[in-house]
Amino acid sequence: MKVKIINRSTHALPAYETAGSAGMDLRANIESPVQLKPLERNLIPTGLFIELPQGTEAQIRPRSGLAVKKGLTLLNTPGTIDSDYRGEIKIIMVNLSDQVQIIEPGERIAQMVMAKYETIEWEETHELRETQRGAGGFGHTGHK
Repeated sequence: MKVKIINRSTHALPAYETAGSAGMDLRANIESPVQLKPLERNLIPTGLFIELPQGTEAQIRPRSGLAVKKGLTLLNTPGTIDSDYRGEIKIIMVNLSDQVQIIEPGERIAQMVMAKYETIEWEETHELRETQRGAGGFGHTGHK
């Protein structure tokens, strides 16, 4: 799939790091380090603008290395970039650790995964087909 991109950052375009990678790393497009106190959140720019084909979305997901090493993750995860959005991709980062964490210029802060989706039409009804699970909710399948 070809995707148009404007790169107003000082970094190379996002790329797949390995042949089996599902996501591409996004980098912090900031001029100086950003400090995040415990439980503080901040909107970090990437300098990237994209034009996705209709029927696709870009999912923004946390990086596992940042989560385990620094306690940094993303809010609203996965974040969705719709095909009609033309603004800058920005990342909502939060510090879940008990220490101040620093985001450095150019640091890899998130990953972006492209996905196709279906547009649905509602078909209103008065009953649904029965299943073995039925209306069993959270934790329902873990009980014997």
